Amino acid sequence: MLVTMVLVFGIFYFMMIRPQQRKEKDRQKLIAEMRAGQRVLFAAGLVGTIAECRPHTFLIEIANGVRVEVARGAVSRVLKDGEAAAMDQQG
Repeated sequence: MLVTMVLVFGIFYFMMIRPQQRKEKDRQKLIAEMRAGQRVLFAAGLVGTIAECRPHTFLIEIANGVRVEVARGAVSRVLKDGEAAAMDQQG
């Protein structure tokens, strides 16, 4: 019985937990490498250009002269030039 439980946990770990940890590590690396001028998509659907990088936040320009401060952890992904910002394209 104990061997079965350990085996099930091992399978669960390698199929679910470990890939999620790797994905989060990659996201943290992406956030650390962000620079001003990049277009980004945030978890709430906000799309803008990084105007300034601060220690815990980004100053994002969402329209000409309109800037908002957003937490670094809210970053979903960096958009490439000309890329649509559809949320369902995340993968």
